[in-house]
Amino acid sequence: MLIYEYMPNHSLDMILFDETKSMSLHWPKRFHIINGIAKEPLYRHQDSRLRIIHRDLKASNILLDADVNPRISYFGLARSFGGNETEVQTHRVVRIYGYMAPEYAIDGLFSVKSEVSSFGVLVLEIVSGKKNRGFFVKDDNLSLLGHGGGSIKLVDPALGEVFDAAQVVRSINVGLLCLQNSVEDRPNISAVVFILRNEVALPQTKQPGFYTHQHVSADCSFSSSHNQISITMRG
Repeated sequence: MLIYEYMPNHSLDMILFDETKSMSLHWPKRFHIINGIAKEPLYRHQDSRLRIIHRDLKASNILLDADVNPRISYFGLARSFGGNETEVQTHRVVRIYGYMAPEYAIDGLFSVKSEVSSFGVLVLEIVSGKKNRGFFVKDDNLSLLGHGGGSIKLVDPALGEVFDAAQVVRSINVGLLCLQNSVEDRPNISAVVFILRNEVALPQTKQPGFYTHQHVSADCSFSSSHNQISITMRG
């Protein structure tokens, strides 16, 4: 059971994706939220006796207190790793909201790097003020992930021109590093926290997983007879 203090700002998605409320999220607040979200997995992945993978990290599960300090909520789908386990396979994958790592959605495999991938999606959403799921630019056939590229053009128009360009570009690049298709290419969460706090040279990012736009119904299920995986999507 998790007991939090009262969160007057409710969940991140209620502010971030609201055209009016998002204007109150100035860049320093957004960068503060990004850093705050990253700190919690750092403990769960490295300092906790058991590694705990959230498996449902998304904007609606990020609560904000009066000072917009983020708290990750809802651990109903969380799984813990024991001993030297680094990766687990499940035969039932649930809740696709545009945050799932490709290896989890396709093969049912999840690890600390799967949560890193979900964090990468969150970073791009916080910078752009747009949902990855449903984001579409006519004629480009690209999702939010495909429009990253470290470009300052991704910045939410609600921010106007008042933001730290270096922090924004670093955040976008961190998000893309987390979203790389190969698990081995993604950084650990400790590296993510370090990069966000320090100006360091970053490697060239590779193509993120699932970056092309696809129209999918919110109430459908996919199955793979080869891997015996079922995927349930819930709106």
